Amino acid sequence: MSKKNQAQLDRLADAARQGRISRRDFMHYSVAAGLTATTATGLWTTKAAAQPKSGGNFRWGLHDGNTSDTHDPGTYVTRQNIFLAHTHRSYLTMIMGDGSLGPDLADSWEANDDATEWTFELNQEAAFHSGKPVTADDVIASLNHHRGDDTTSAAKALLTDVSDIAKDGDHTIVVTLSRGNADLPWLMTDYHFAICPANDDGTIDWQSGDGSGPYKIDSGEWGVQFTLSRHDGWHREGAYFDTVEILTLNDPNARQTALVTGDVHAVSLIELKTMALLQRDPNLVIHNVPSAAAITMPMFCDQAPFDNVDVRNAMKLAMNRDEIIEKITFGAATKANDFHHSPAQPYYPEGIPQRDYDPDQARSLLQKAGAEGLTVNLSAADSVYAGAVDMAVLYAEQARAAGININVVREPNDGYYSDVWLTKPFCLVSWGARPTPDVMYTLAYKDDAAWNESHWQNERFNELLLQAKSELDESLRAEMYAEMATLARDDGGTIIPFFNNFVYANRANVGTPEELAASWENDGARAASRWWFTD
Repeated sequence: MSKKNQAQLDRLADAARQGRISRRDFMHYSVAAGLTATTATGLWTTKAAAQPKSGGNFRWGLHDGNTSDTHDPGTYVTRQNIFLAHTHRSYLTMIMGDGSLGPDLADSWEANDDATEWTFELNQEAAFHSGKPVTADDVIASLNHHRGDDTTSAAKALLTDVSDIAKDGDHTIVVTLSRGNADLPWLMTDYHFAICPANDDGTIDWQSGDGSGPYKIDSGEWGVQFTLSRHDGWHREGAYFDTVEILTLNDPNARQTALVTGDVHAVSLIELKTMALLQRDPNLVIHNVPSAAAITMPMFCDQAPFDNVDVRNAMKLAMNRDEIIEKITFGAATKANDFHHSPAQPYYPEGIPQRDYDPDQARSLLQKAGAEGLTVNLSAADSVYAGAVDMAVLYAEQARAAGININVVREPNDGYYSDVWLTKPFCLVSWGARPTPDVMYTLAYKDDAAWNESHWQNERFNELLLQAKSELDESLRAEMYAEMATLARDDGGTIIPFFNNFVYANRANVGTPEELAASWENDGARAASRWWFTD
């Protein structure tokens, strides 16, 4: 490109940042300066993004929602639950676009020397949609909702070490732990820990859907659609749209068609096999964000045939991950090694040998276990991941070389996480990204965790998990996570094909920040409050 054209593009980019040029004129002059329409669209999106504008109705299509979902934070599991919660409720802390930890309801936090006591200072301007100010009592009741013997919350395991939560005035809470936890402020970003209004008896009012997030719910039906409007009392930046509609579009074709035709402005998941085609559409912007999210395939370790470790390892060896990543994810993934610790998380253990496809060794292990000619059912649904059923079928083809017969069971999208996951002994699961390995292991691998999806019990693993939480020496902590990863790889009951990129899309007239959070799809599930219309 000539210096003259480059100078012209620089001037156009500056005009876009300052809001002095329309998208139509920007596209016209950029193409005249030598850019393709697709490149010009991407440049407009990033440069015009620097000046958010208010207004409009944002329609957002999600790929995972059930009619059985509820407003109870302890039962959140689908994207519909999670994305709606990040839109109408608040948390103590939030993950920012650059991956750092930032404030939500808590303005600041600090720990004592051994991280056994954490003090959170609350924002004094925060208010619920009902008009009630957010106080320490609301935070305490909301966290206690996930504690105690009677709680049904899936996040109970994350707060096991919390011995007391007390207030020091209306806007300060003090969390005391039985052992130090350096990750506690990160734990507060877990999507279950939404803050709800406290009742007089110390419980929470989750049923009304009241929240203190950027948007308030006007109407809605689970598994169908929610309509929200801007909360004038929102205590942070953002919330540029006047109104937001969140639609559950489990069917991938319906979801993608809605995006292409402009019926929705953004979707949480696109079909990867059409990614290259969509990238050529100047009306769309495709985001491909590496993350710590994962596809897992848990096997119930307390049920035959998976109660035999040789069978479990044979199932792992019978998978050709490279072929799956090439044909199913189209390269939008990082190869995994059967331990749930992503390279995107701290303390990643380098040097553990990669498990590769070895059907001969798998057949040998099955012979050792007396399980030759093994036949198992594998449940999957397209709402789990784009191409999830196709992936299960491809895995079944690969496993035949090891003498394993896998019957792929296509399950209904609606109700998958209530009727299949944690219920059927072998299935496909989509896990969102967690900020630290401790959070992931505590939720899904700890012996008494409600979401111990493979029913795996390993005494040494659980011993290390407790030690690592309170270990402040970084090198020692890293050694512990390396041993835990090895135990999960060699003894655990979960196959992990890959850590999937978040691949989603929006219309070109939607502005987004230059950095997109990798904690969930659509900018950490916060598209409604962080994005805006550019024209």
